[in-house]
Amino acid sequence: MRDPAPKNPTGGRYPGYDVLTKRDSPSWNAKTREVIAHRLAIGSQPKFFTADEFLTVTAIAERIVPQPQDRLPIPVAGLVDHRLHSGKSDGFRRAGMPQEGDAWRVAIKALDAEAAAAHGNSFRALTESDQNALLARMEKGDLKSAAWNGLRSDELFTHRIARDIVYAYYAHPSAWSEIGWGGPASPRGYVRMDFNERDPWEAAEIKDGDVEQARRDNRRV
Repeated sequence: MRDPAPKNPTGGRYPGYDVLTKRDSPSWNAKTREVIAHRLAIGSQPKFFTADEFLTVTAIAERIVPQPQDRLPIPVAGLVDHRLHSGKSDGFRRAGMPQEGDAWRVAIKALDAEAAAAHGNSFRALTESDQNALLARMEKGDLKSAAWNGLRSDELFTHRIARDIVYAYYAHPSAWSEIGWGGPASPRGYVRMDFNERDPWEAAEIKDGDVEQARRDNRRV
């Protein structure tokens, strides 16, 4: 039985394209299939974050990478949590920046402190508009609560929070279908590498508004 996974059958620039149809094709080898199956099994049960922290991470992710309504959502917070729980790291650390998990916990605590000061509630309980406004101020470095522990909010946003969330989102096959990417091309590889060229096994983008042609092409990918 195959892992259930969200698809992109109608929307976006690559209608009808589902990267998982490549699972048993020459595009993916056994190791790629193993890695993707493991990734698809990651859900939304926190192992690193507390339950409350996880709700805040989920709220932040929903503002940074809002998702289409025509498919099941990518478990972005779960993917971030899994990475931290497994101890995987970037292999380097910026000067003055705490370890990844510690940086996340500082940011969560500080955002809740800023939300309480401005709106009398936790970050996750704010309206989307107020969450967006706080994250925009974080990105600009305008948040100065003592809860930031002397760290700059803009550096935490750019080099940890937004980075980890975006990386988690685009590590998931649903996002690959959304952007028309075929995943790791082993053993088949890509041949047509010049501008506006496409191998027959790559996703077809809508051209000249012809959605149906793109959908037909993507049924053959």
